[in-house]
Amino acid sequence: MNRYRPEIDGLRALAILPVVLFHSRTPGFSGGFIGVDVFFVISGFLITSLIIGDLEQRRFSLLGFWERRARRILPALITVAGFTLVVGWFLLLPSDFARLGQSLLAQSVFGSNVFFWRQSGYFGPLADELPLLHTWSLAVEEQFYLLFPLSMVVISRFAFRFRSQLVLALGVASLAISIWAVQQTPGAAFYLLPSRAWELAVGAWLALQKDNLRASDTIRQVVSFLGVGLIAFSVVAFDPATPFPGIAAIWPVLGTGAVIWANGTKLTFVGRLLATRPLVFVGLISYSLYLWHWPLFVFARYVNSTAFLSFGWNLGVVSLSFTLAYLS
Repeated sequence: MNRYRPEIDGLRALAILPVVLFHSRTPGFSGGFIGVDVFFVISGFLITSLIIGDLEQRRFSLLGFWERRARRILPALITVAGFTLVVGWFLLLPSDFARLGQSLLAQSVFGSNVFFWRQSGYFGPLADELPLLHTWSLAVEEQFYLLFPLSMVVISRFAFRFRSQLVLALGVASLAISIWAVQQTPGAAFYLLPSRAWELAVGAWLALQKDNLRASDTIRQVVSFLGVGLIAFSVVAFDPATPFPGIAAIWPVLGTGAVIWANGTKLTFVGRLLATRPLVFVGLISYSLYLWHWPLFVFARYVNSTAFLSFGWNLGVVSLSFTLAYLS
């Protein structure tokens, strides 16, 4: 039985808040986009924990797994997509509304990351006119959810003793692709699963190894502090000019993995902070907050015809995002 870990919900808060502050152009959060990488590691860990738990109890079903993922992801996504279409109909120019429809169609088949890779760089000038741009990361996770559980079933049946090694090998291969692609084809490196899978694989490997990685309380305290420090460093030190993911993504991914591992058996000081009610609350609504905040920012900038909103507009958009995230 997988126990609830409130500090992971707090870690989700550390993922979504930098993303929102980055998209609001708040000074000091130039690398806030790395929050998505934090989400990837968390997803890999939690999904793999669920899969191996069900496999060990001989109750795992691929259809059941996909059905649970759909119930988790689709209701809020459909709500936000419907809102975006309605507002876009009244607000967007015909060409921009047509592009919105195309992106929604791509997301409906788990392919919006491929669509946006062909349309625009994540940091390009066109990005502020794409209300569903942020769904690229959902597409990456959905593609992972389709492929990884099937792989785990096959590996568990025919190579059970080597599950961790095979997941680690997958991660290393994906990281190598990411490092190469960020220099050769940066758009593909940013958007596509092959160069992002290693981030999910780090979480998956931790889930497979959680009973084997033991250390003293002192080491766990230190590792937990270092993990949060690496995430914070990435948020502050990186910016849209940083070649990403590639080598740069190692730091937030490693930091996230460190926090998850260090708090696996007992909460560290950092873990207790992450498990406080305000951070857990933000973590619990983080998925909906991620969905709502970006189209609201796009529409606000569209109305104001500017890439930089005033403090009042930013505060209003962030407040509305939290309200809608809580309600949905």
